[in-house]
Amino acid sequence: MEENGKDSGVVAMAACYQGFDPAAYLQYNYTPPRADFERTDSIVPWKLACLHRAFTEGDVSGELLVDIGSGPTLYQVLSGCEVFKKVLLTDFLEVNRQELRRWLQDEGGCNMDWTPYLQHVCKLEGRRPSEWTEKAAKLRQVITDVLPVDIHLPQPMASGALPSAGADCLVSCFCLEAASPDLAAFTKALGHIKRLLRPGGHLLLIGALGESYYFGGPGVKIPVVPLNEEQVCASLKETGFTLIRLEVYTLPQDMRVGVDDVTGVFFVKAKKE
Repeated sequence: MEENGKDSGVVAMAACYQGFDPAAYLQYNYTPPRADFERTDSIVPWKLACLHRAFTEGDVSGELLVDIGSGPTLYQVLSGCEVFKKVLLTDFLEVNRQELRRWLQDEGGCNMDWTPYLQHVCKLEGRRPSEWTEKAAKLRQVITDVLPVDIHLPQPMASGALPSAGADCLVSCFCLEAASPDLAAFTKALGHIKRLLRPGGHLLLIGALGESYYFGGPGVKIPVVPLNEEQVCASLKETGFTLIRLEVYTLPQDMRVGVDDVTGVFFVKAKKE
């Protein structure tokens, strides 16, 4: 057996990530055309709208929101920080955790200017875009830590990192399918993170459809589990989640910019019974 009981495929996946470059990844995926806030068919505004709706429908609530596999990004908690008193960010890679800490400490040196994202979510919330500075301050206030996570461990976070009852909500974007060697490992990882969630808590999951690889940096080609909608639903059911909503976005041709072979994106809102 490999370390911590992981199989060789999982260990090989971890090795793929050693060359991950946060700056390149952000440039590939979080600038126009994929993050064009003037376009209704741009992928990033679609994701932000899904998250905003999920966090404002009234059923997702509590004290603690945990983002599983944050990568070097913050967009996934911009709506959630208005609902939860405490937010934890997590990632497997220290380079990503460092990128997030640089923004949180507001000392400069970040590879991404999140201002347009903050302004866009302010508009979704019915606020003036100029209120983005208050939103940024709120985000820095409620994000209390950036912690390591390993979705392939039965206990993905360190003992004592979460309250014994678990988190009230998990959000996870482009993590499970991009860190798993196959569908079985994806499903198993879903079961692992479910243990971090309290009974009745919600999971908000965003992931790639039909993707077999993406570039995590120049020349760093990382394999991905190519999922379809039926497989996502089956994995959720197998691991004991109740699906509330599944939405699908299909990439326009000009969003296929050569940094991956993704054809679509899914958004899931689900509940742990």
